[in-house]
Parts: sequence; structure tokens; C-alpha cells
Amino acid sequence: MTTVARTLFDMAEFVDFKRLESAWEEADRLNLLQLSTVEGVCERGYGRRALKPIRRLLTEARAAAITRSPLEDDFAAFCRKHRLPMPSFNTTVLGYEVDALWPEQHLAAELDSWQFHRHRAAFERDRIRDSALQVAGYRTIRITHRRLHNEATALASELRALLRPDASPSLTES
Repeated sequence: MTTVARTLFDMAEFVDFKRLESAWEEADRLNLLQLSTVEGVCERGYGRRALKPIRRLLTEARAAAITRSPLEDDFAAFCRKHRLPMPSFNTTVLGYEVDALWPEQHLAAELDSWQFHRHRAAFERDRIRDSALQVAGYRTIRITHRRLHNEATALASELRALLRPDASPSLTES
């Protein structure tokens, strides 16, 4: 019997990168992937052909999205788990900072926690930003902690639909 890390390392010797990446993502989805264990296997695998693809996957996994809150961290993990494209976090659009952005699809996600959005000034600022972005052709989806954790499947489906190329508004349409 071998560890998941060792199994992935051994697979990297004989499968193409796409299959290896798929196995890696499945292990991650099942919470079986321990990056420190994979690093340990790499340390003992000097000279092996598997090092290059495994180190590539490790680098990608370690290059976590830059976030500013636990809810943003949860959302980045949610995107990975549901195989959604990773947005840019804390990006400025039209002078407004948005929590997450898919620029090609003109889609912003605002991650609203009760702690930071329960007072009138924040509520008003959020609506002004949403309107300005909408006028410029951006769509905003508001995601709460409860929705992210309790309605994950439905939320993932909605985001997939919003991220489809045909779902993006055309800025050339009149």
C-alpha cells in the first residue's frame, strides 16, 4: 500500500500530464492530497522523470490566489473544487475594487459577509459600485458565506452559466 503522494509520483512516470493533473485534482477534491507529503516524495525522487510534472503541479497548488479574507480564501478553494476558472482577486475596475473578477466574461463576484456589509454605508457603496459596473457592461453576482457553504452545487452551476462565452454581454451591441 502506498500514499496518495507516492501514487501520483509513480503515475507521473508513465501517464501524460493531462491524466496526471486529473488524478491530482481528484485527490485534492477528496481531501487526500497533502502537499508536504508530495514534497517529501520529491526529495527522495532525485533524478526521476516524475519530478518535473509533479513539481509543476506543486508550484500551481502553492501559488494560491492572493486574497484578503477567509471568505475569499473559501471562494478560491470553491473555484478549485468545482473546476471553475480562477478569478483575479481584489482587482480594480473603473476605480472600484471588486472581490473577484473574470475580466474576459465581464463578471465580478462580491463576497458579502454579514460582518463587513451590515451597515448602511457599506450597503449604499455596494449598490453604487454595482450600478457603475453594470452601466459599463459588467455583471455582478453577490455571494454570501451561507450560500457558498450551503448551496455550493447550485452556486457552481450558476457561475458556470455566467462564465460561458455566450453569456458575456457584448459591448458592441446597441
